[in-house]
Amino acid sequence: MSFQTEIVKWYLINKRALPWRDTTDAYVIWLSEIILQQTRVEQGLPYFNNFLQSYPTVTDFANATETQILKLWQGLGYYSRGRNMLFTARQIRDSHAGIFPRKYDDLIQLKGVGEYTAAAISSFSANESKAVLDGNVFRVLSRYFGIETAINSTEGKKQFNELAQALIEDQQPSLYNQAIMEFGALQCKPKSPDCGNCPVQSGCYAKTNDRVSLLPLKLKKLKKRTRYFNYFVCFDGGQLLVNKRTAGDVWQELYDFPLIETENPYLEDQEQFLTKLKTNFGEACIIAPLAKQKHLLTHQTIYVQFFALDNYIINFNMNAEIKWVSLAAFEELPQPKVITNFMISNSIKQ
Repeated sequence: MSFQTEIVKWYLINKRALPWRDTTDAYVIWLSEIILQQTRVEQGLPYFNNFLQSYPTVTDFANATETQILKLWQGLGYYSRGRNMLFTARQIRDSHAGIFPRKYDDLIQLKGVGEYTAAAISSFSANESKAVLDGNVFRVLSRYFGIETAINSTEGKKQFNELAQALIEDQQPSLYNQAIMEFGALQCKPKSPDCGNCPVQSGCYAKTNDRVSLLPLKLKKLKKRTRYFNYFVCFDGGQLLVNKRTAGDVWQELYDFPLIETENPYLEDQEQFLTKLKTNFGEACIIAPLAKQKHLLTHQTIYVQFFALDNYIINFNMNAEIKWVSLAAFEELPQPKVITNFMISNSIKQ
């Protein structure tokens, strides 16, 4: 049997029952694909179900507010995905009469839809012969065919794309794409792949040449940026002082607390920190440490400290993004995970 036939045969026996697999509705498939970007199925599935229940059609999604979308997205990370989805949903409502595109050439024009997502939606909804290339597929192809070109290099992307497209030519696109993605997710895993029970192990370059743990190759990522956020928790008459984050930084359009960002940890830079503190809150302010967190993002590591303030004067009034809200109102606003975790762990609730 051919490589493709074996992969499909394996899939029909071992595939997971996932709600977006039994539909050709391009909107539902789009919803699942965007939510599952950089996200495990186990983590993304509840979000998919909640979004589909709240917004059963793309027009329903388009009619939502950005705050509603980001609140439902809260905790999933990569919030630009949610904002891009809302932009795209409104574009489809206004320019496509609420009918979600199914062809690759139309899909690739949508905001937040790249080559992989366009191929996935077009093949799953319209059976268009477009090969998907996600991390699972890169890994399977690299190991089986012995491709030692970095998957995130220009040359590598071209080489893998040509191979993937050649492999799908005589296949049922929807079935084959689902099969090879699932094979990579469950069988040919990044760590501890089940080579002993692999149906294509006899023809696998990596297995034969003891390269399983080394493939696929990837260019080294840029060094992560380290940042130090110092949040101030300010209460007054049952209200909490909150900050709406603006464009150009992490957690855009989400709500946190007023903060001072420093170049070094608080304990290493206390004098400079206290000077900034008094500049913003007055000479008489009293500070009390509350909690610490370490938050890992793709390109940043953020060390977060929370402080309670007393006897302060708010000098943030010129910043329109900072305002007083009730705790109940704050619970309805989309927040970064570090803020939600702090509120829960410190039992701060109405």
